Amino acid sequence: MTILEVKNLKKIYTTRFGGNQVQALSDVSFSVEEGEYVAIMGESGSGKTTLLNILAALDLPTIGKVLLDNKELSGIREKELAAFRRENLGFVFQEFNLLDTFSVKDNILLPLVLSGTNVNEMENRLEPIAKRLGIADLLNKFPYEISGGQKQRAAVARAIITNPKLLLADEPTGALDSKSTDDLLHVFQTINDMKQTILMVTHSTKAASHANRVLFIKDGEVYHQLYRGDCTNDQFYQKISDTLTILATGGEQR
Repeated sequence: MTILEVKNLKKIYTTRFGGNQVQALSDVSFSVEEGEYVAIMGESGSGKTTLLNILAALDLPTIGKVLLDNKELSGIREKELAAFRRENLGFVFQEFNLLDTFSVKDNILLPLVLSGTNVNEMENRLEPIAKRLGIADLLNKFPYEISGGQKQRAAVARAIITNPKLLLADEPTGALDSKSTDDLLHVFQTINDMKQTILMVTHSTKAASHANRVLFIKDGEVYHQLYRGDCTNDQFYQKISDTLTILATGGEQR
C-alpha cells in the first residue's frame, strides 16, 4: 500500500530584497510504499532540505501535492498541523534535539504527554521500545550524561513511540562516530523489519547502503533511483558510490 505520494513538487522562494526568485525544487515526483526504507541523497543545494521540510509539513510547495496516507498535507489547517505531525510523523535529527532538563524517559514520552495519552499507556509503550533500542538502563539519566549514540537511540525512541505512519530522518548519522553509526543503522534496520516506514535524507553512502531504495536529487529533480534487490550492503554501497560519482562529474546515468 502506498503511504506517501509526492506529485510534481515545485518550490520557488522569493528573496526579501530585490524580489529575486530561487527555484529549490523544479519537478519532484515519487511514492513510498508502507514498510519501505528509502534514502534520499544529493549534493548540497540539490533541494533535499526543502523537500524534507515540505514532507514534514513545515513548508508548502509552490506547485504540487504531498499525500500521506491519502491526506493532502497542504489541506491541513494551520491550527491542526502540530497535532497532525505529532500523530503521523516521527522525526530524527542530526543534533538529537533532546531537552537537557528532561530525563531520557521524559524526552521519549514528550510526544505522548502532549497528545494527552494516559500514564499506563505511556509506560506500556515505553518499556518494549527502550529494551529493543538498548536504552532501558538509561531512562533516568539526562542527555548530558550519555553518549552521542545513546542520545540518538533515545531520539529514535521518541520518534517511534507514537507509532507514526512515516519516520523522517535528517542526516541521523551526521554527528556520530563510526561505532555509533553502525549501532544506529542496526536500530533503523530493526524498526524497519517491524514494518516502520523510513525516509532518510543523508550525505552518507554507508547510511544509504542500508536502505532498500535510494533516490538521487539533482537540480531540484529526482535524477535517478537505485533498488537494493539482492545486493549486500557492500554491493549496494558500491552502486551508490558509482551513481554519486556520475552526479558529481555530470556524466549520464545508465
